[in-house]
Amino acid sequence: MLKVKVIQATPSPLQINMECGPGELHALVGPSGSGKTSVLRTIAGLSHPHSGRIECDKELWFEGDELHGATKTLAPSARSCGFLFQQYALFPHLSALENVCIPLQNSGQNIAERKKIAQDWLMRMGIAELSQRMPHQLSGGQQQRVALARALARQPKVLLLDEPFSAIDAPTRQSLYKTLADLRKDLNIPIVMVTHDLHEADLLADRITVIDQGIGLQTAAPQVLFQKPRNSRVAELVGINNMFEGIFNAGKLSWNACALQFNVIDKGKIPPNTPVAWVIPADGLSLHAQQSSSSIPATVIQISTLGQIAVIQMTLNDGAHVITWQASAAEIKRLALELGGVTQIEIDSTKIHIMPLRPINDPRRFVEQ
Repeated sequence: MLKVKVIQATPSPLQINMECGPGELHALVGPSGSGKTSVLRTIAGLSHPHSGRIECDKELWFEGDELHGATKTLAPSARSCGFLFQQYALFPHLSALENVCIPLQNSGQNIAERKKIAQDWLMRMGIAELSQRMPHQLSGGQQQRVALARALARQPKVLLLDEPFSAIDAPTRQSLYKTLADLRKDLNIPIVMVTHDLHEADLLADRITVIDQGIGLQTAAPQVLFQKPRNSRVAELVGINNMFEGIFNAGKLSWNACALQFNVIDKGKIPPNTPVAWVIPADGLSLHAQQSSSSIPATVIQISTLGQIAVIQMTLNDGAHVITWQASAAEIKRLALELGGVTQIEIDSTKIHIMPLRPINDPRRFVEQ
């Protein structure tokens, strides 16, 4: 189990509280410069927080407080971390096998033993036959496999991945996803991965932490995060399209500038007549050609076709709100949707999620809900 709870104010703010269990993959997502890589560097001991605690497999790696400063700090070499960088960071003058041998130099094993371990890891990565090639003779995906073998060669207690697939083409990325999934089963160690790709985080991660300006805003399983963001900033960062504002009052949600009201169940934490943000996930929306007592008329203002998928934007007839909907080309044809055409939207109020409406600079957004 990896446990990280750290705070620092300078040079870059950082306030993170997260855990990652054996065999779990924990993704860190957020905008560029939000502090994702700083979290990995702090875990590895390459950066030093002002206070907090880092513990891995019941071994204390860092502890400190604002009054006394750091009372314990293990050097990076003493922390059992495998670190995989975005740009591979292979030594260009060494072969693939020699690169994987690097972290084994102080293991107490002789050269033959180190080479056998390195060769075994290259075999697990599916590139044993490339062991004598130099980095420039390898493709990007092959170089990343060598880098991954090197990160795992000394059997670390935690694996840190810094956007490991961002520089790789899509087919190679899919192959590496499978390799990583297989490794998770065998290694049974915590894996923390930084990624800017929300689809990748959704696909690979057991839990996701959203980071903004160095602050961990929310940690949740992907299906919870994308359907129930903690506040409007989280919803914005995870790319939820249909986010609106309204007033919530004792189970009734009114939609700003719209006469509609929805019955919404909350946990009793929101005071009466409170301005809120609210989101509706894709499965809470449906379109129909015929009007009903609960449908909302809307006009199609844009259809963007992406292969077999189309993104449709519609404005309510009051002109104040735009709703985005994705559908297959066949569904577009069935509903006879066209620019300027009118359709009927059904909103499932049981799928509506309401949350605090807080600006980016409101410190209350950091308080757990």
